[in-house]
Formats: sequence, C-alpha cells, structure tokens
Amino acid sequence: MYDPLINSHPNNQTFAPSYWASTQALPAPTAALSGRQQTDVAIVGGGYTGLLTAYYLATKFNIDCHVLEANQVGFGASARNAGFVLKGSGRLGYAAMTERWDLATTKGIYDEFTQAVARVDGLIKQHNIACEPQEAGYLKVAHNPKALVTLQNAANYIQQHLASSQDSGAEFISSQDFRSQYLDHHQAFGALRLKDGFGLNPLKLLLGYKSMVQAQGVTISEKSCVLDWIEEGGKHRLITDKGELIANKVIMVGNAYTPKRFNQRIDDKFLPILSNVIVTEPLTAQELAEAGLHTHQVTMDTRILKYYYRLLPDNRLLFGGRGAVWGKDAANPVYGERLKMALNKCFPSLTSKAIAYNWTGWIAAAMDDMPHVYSKDGVGYSLGYCGAGVSFSSQAAYRLAQSIAGETLPNLPLYQQPLPKFPFTQARRLGQWGYYHYGWLKDRFG
Repeated sequence: MYDPLINSHPNNQTFAPSYWASTQALPAPTAALSGRQQTDVAIVGGGYTGLLTAYYLATKFNIDCHVLEANQVGFGASARNAGFVLKGSGRLGYAAMTERWDLATTKGIYDEFTQAVARVDGLIKQHNIACEPQEAGYLKVAHNPKALVTLQNAANYIQQHLASSQDSGAEFISSQDFRSQYLDHHQAFGALRLKDGFGLNPLKLLLGYKSMVQAQGVTISEKSCVLDWIEEGGKHRLITDKGELIANKVIMVGNAYTPKRFNQRIDDKFLPILSNVIVTEPLTAQELAEAGLHTHQVTMDTRILKYYYRLLPDNRLLFGGRGAVWGKDAANPVYGERLKMALNKCFPSLTSKAIAYNWTGWIAAAMDDMPHVYSKDGVGYSLGYCGAGVSFSSQAAYRLAQSIAGETLPNLPLYQQPLPKFPFTQARRLGQWGYYHYGWLKDRFG
C-alpha cells in the first residue's frame, strides 16, 4: 500500500475495495494532463477540498483553475472514510481551545464548524446529490464512568458558552435512555448528542462534487500525479509524466496522501495515520432487534483509540478504528479481526455476523491537533482534518478560495497560522507506535 512517509509519489494506485465502491459505478477517468498548459490556479488533489475549492473559485470569483488528481477522483480519503458529517475537525476539544486561546476564538471556530455542516447539507440539496444522507444526529458515547463525566462537562460547556438561539447545541443522554432509545451498546455509560451531524455515502458525495465542478467548465486531469514542482520567475511549473501545468498560484489539498517530500511549506508537518473500516453483511429485522440498533445516527466513542460506527441504509453495520502503523502492514487481516472483536463486545448478539468489506486509508494529523487552512505568496494548503474532514473540507475549500482571491479570512488560528513542524520527524512512526500502546493501556485501565 502507498505510504506517504515512504513512497515518493502516489501514482498508479487503485481504488480501495470499500463498501462504497460496491454501491456506485465509477465514471471513466478524465483525460490526463498532456503537453504544456497554463492556468491561474493549479489545485493538486481531487478530493473534497480540491474539488470544492475549484467550484468556489469558478462560481464565486470567476478565477480560472485546473485540478490535478494523481489517480482517479475517489482514490484517497474522500472515498475511503466512514461518511460522518460532523461539527468539528482535528482532535482539540472546545474547552481546550479556550485554554489555548480564548473564548472568543473558540466561539469563532465553533461557528466555522457549524457552517461546515450546513454547507455540506446545502450543497447536497442545491445540486440534488444522491448521496443517501441519513437522519441527523451525532452521538458521542462514554466508554467508562470517567469519560461520562467528561461528556457531561462537554455538553454543559457547549450549552453555556457556545450554543446560540439558532444553534441546537448539545444534549446529554443517560446510559439507560441511550441503550433503550438509540443503541443497546454494552460498553456505553451515556452519550452526548449533537443534533446537526449526519451520515452519508462519501463516494456518491464526492462524485456529486465532481459533476458540480465539471458543470462549471473546470478541467479535472485524472491520472496526473505531480512528479516535480519548479518555482521560477513568479510562476509554478507542475510536471507530470505526460505534461506540465504552469500556474500563477498553487493549492495543495492531497491531505494525508501528500508524499513525504512535496513542498517545503508542508514537508514534515503532518503525520499520516491509517484508519481501518469493516462493514457487515445486511442485518435482518430480528438481528436489528436483538442488537438493539434503533438509530442510523453516526456514533463515536470517547476512547483515545476511538471506535466509530453507524447503521447504513441497507442495514449493514459499519465499524471503524485504527489500522496499522506502517503502510506495508495495512493488509494484515489482524486489524480487521480486532475491529470485529471490538464490535462483538459492543453488540454481543452480532458475534457470528459475517464481515463483507474491510478496507483501510490514511488520515492526517497536525502537531497541534488542529486543521490548518493557510495561504501565503500564492501558495495555499489545507491539512490536518484528523479523520473529520467530510464537513470541514467544505468550509476549508470556501476559505481557501477566498484567500486565493485576495479576501480577508476570519482571524482564527485555523486560517492565520501555518502548520507547525513535527519535532524528531524521522521518529514520527515510532512515536505513533508508542502512543498506540499508551492509548490501549489508558482505554483499558484509565
């Protein structure tokens, strides 16, 4: 498997064998970049962020742009994720944001996250994207009594400091109510519910975005991996195996799939982390009743090494968590087996239920646990969603387009601070390995 910290380029890669790929016939790839072409803004990466940045540049600012995708649209995280549209991104909680900055900054970030969910919902409705959106609601499940207190505090913090009269805020759900009304989860001690998250088919959403961009006349060149980037004379020369794109400005939005040495502005400033997802065979009505699965709302627990799950439209259960540390180990069946063991502990009646799909993909974490949407001197990027990019990528794309067009962005760390560099960059994976062992112990005994 392609490993961003090992391989020089992500070219000649195939689609993941995901459940999503089984639900949607893929369109033929667009023509690869050939010869020498020019554009105002080159966008490197054909995922959510890249496509929507192109869409907003074209529709809001009438700026010429050209999308370069190394493989085929949907190769990366945008078609491998679990389809969670969440109010949030990165790993930093709201109280921690206030400690790091101040309450006004936290309110600003909360508002950006709120706008992100609404933006995705609005795009789906405006463009009639058939991506199977499910019932609204994001459930955060306490996995032990200590986590329950943390969730109660988080719910109170949101209601007291962040939620407005127009915002639904957060509600706390007791263990008894959660198990009887939502999920009969055998490791749940209670839950926090945010009312404006939802689940969808991420590949169908992505292909909807692709159609939106193509309808605006924007060129998308698939199978056009950037092999070299030369900056000279105020221009950017992006060289692929068959062509060269000359641009005035460049946006880097490959996120976790960006190779290890791509541009000094982002090199050594993110950690690619493997996430693993399994999907069961469809559950019968009896199996749904026995497992106590009463909702299609998206769900995640409070572990350091989190599990996340949702009931899909055809009543399959999706269950995800961490994967291997190194890309070379990604296909090891042990990671899918561990997820199935975790699923069984949550829903014991499904112990004998077969797994139909098992796949993996990279997410990107920033050193400071926050995404960064940043541009300077005609080069921009968005990185560090940490597995929560389905919604925020839409807001990031809008802000990137604004920035490239010369507009002033909100004075928030998300948009005003470049990515910090990881210390001891050669030891990132070793540190990740150690963190996983710490997390396992903390989740089990802490």
